[in-house]
Amino acid sequence: MSGFTFSKENEKYFENLLKRYPEKSSLTLPCLWMAQYQEGWISPEVMEYLANKLETSPMEIYSVASFYTMFNLKPIGTYHIQICKTLSCALRGSEQIKRHLVQKLGINVGQSTKDMRFTLSEVECLGSCGTAPCVCINEDYVQNATTQKLDELLDGLSK
Repeated sequence: MSGFTFSKENEKYFENLLKRYPEKSSLTLPCLWMAQYQEGWISPEVMEYLANKLETSPMEIYSVASFYTMFNLKPIGTYHIQICKTLSCALRGSEQIKRHLVQKLGINVGQSTKDMRFTLSEVECLGSCGTAPCVCINEDYVQNATTQKLDELLDGLSK
């Protein structure tokens, strides 16, 4: 059995959700979110725990968690920088921004800095096509992103 368990608050929320959903498998996404907010990522132990709670297999949990880019299957840095890679952002300079961030941070997409301060990811549409290019840092959007804007933000976060 894994060492992970829901916090008391999450366990209470889980019990309330059980009353609202006729199938336990319908709780997969909400449980993944709760676990990720609690732990910062979805570890194999979390998948095993959720599989037991939802009466399914760890592979079922993994298949859902690995399908969605918003679930982290490995530890991430304090600041998760997500670059939109879809057409609107690409046309407005997201590739240049990506190259700049790779150089500035000294890491490639999918990696974290040695100090675990920053993780750089490329994601599908962030839903901000009208303000492309869009970059998301943790849960905050940087719309009409430029290398200068991002340098200012990252320099502030590095202090």
